[in-house]
Amino acid sequence: MSASKVYYTNLRVRIGDTLQTKLERLLRKSGLPTIDFDGKYTALKIHFGEPGNLAYIRPNYVRTVVDMVKYLGGKPFLTDCNTLYVGGRKNALDHIESAYQNGFNPYNTGCHILIADGLKGTDETYVPVEGGEYVKEARIGRAVMDADVFITLNHFKGHEAAGYGGALKNIGMGCGSRAGKMEMHSAGKPEVHQEDCIGCGQCIKICAHGAPSITGGKASIDPDKCVGCGRCVGVCPKDAVQPVYDEANEVLNYKIAEYSKAVLAGRPHFHISFVMDVSPYCDCHAENDLPIVPDVGIFASFDPVALDMACIDAVNAQPPVAGSLLEESGRPYIDDHFTSVSPDTNWRCCIEHAKKIGIGTDEYELVEIK
Repeated sequence: MSASKVYYTNLRVRIGDTLQTKLERLLRKSGLPTIDFDGKYTALKIHFGEPGNLAYIRPNYVRTVVDMVKYLGGKPFLTDCNTLYVGGRKNALDHIESAYQNGFNPYNTGCHILIADGLKGTDETYVPVEGGEYVKEARIGRAVMDADVFITLNHFKGHEAAGYGGALKNIGMGCGSRAGKMEMHSAGKPEVHQEDCIGCGQCIKICAHGAPSITGGKASIDPDKCVGCGRCVGVCPKDAVQPVYDEANEVLNYKIAEYSKAVLAGRPHFHISFVMDVSPYCDCHAENDLPIVPDVGIFASFDPVALDMACIDAVNAQPPVAGSLLEESGRPYIDDHFTSVSPDTNWRCCIEHAKKIGIGTDEYELVEIK
């Protein structure tokens, strides 16, 4: 496979110019207008940021992308799937409220929000994974798969399990329904924290396989009957039912790549990464640490693998920010900031597996847009 083009603009502006207009130039030069948007539902996949986190993409940039899609005739909507963990984005109502708190309301962004896997994270569709070794059918939020065109807006950062968070992470993990996220994160089944259970029986009512039962006023789950759909996690009013995060980090990355393949196959897609506020950990945290490197710029490509590789290289070329977790790590990986921050991760396996199953290439030609 030949090298893919990745387009880049830095964050310098002259008087009379703005970062939003630089982003618009980047989108035009990188080929976004070549997509047929006319009358097409366009999913703009984004991470809205867990409340308390301030490192997420600014809504101002999102408005620039939305306005261009509308100008080209598209019908854009912002989307994400509910989280597997307990937090501000566990169900659609809380998720939308969190997005609004962080500035992603229709008045700021110019379009509406659809939480792709519905109210409780159960509105999913099963999508075959061509060439999948770990996943045969990915469980994807329905609204994502109903879209005609798929665009990602990625806050590029470190990640405590995947190594880094970029386009592939935003696509694969981000578009998985609650059951899909459980499949990627867990090699096992959910469990009940007995001290939090009130014995209400909601898990029994939602389960189609008879896995939960109540004894002595407390629920438990039979792992032999459980299929890992995650519905009990979504309906528990006390968050007593919890997933088990026991999948190996390498396998997690393989599954992220395969879920990405399912999401992207068969329709136009485009990807934009903001390499700024490069926090060491995911935006799912209810806080963000000092950035590990200085801000770099904005990158865009039709190839999410090449895009991620270009962003990784750009971050690794930067010096550590004084006082950051990267500087304080004291680890010898001077050419790999992500491994320095999270030494138990292996981000390379996601890139390699994405190449292997035909999503894209890690060979890229970097084109700078002034």
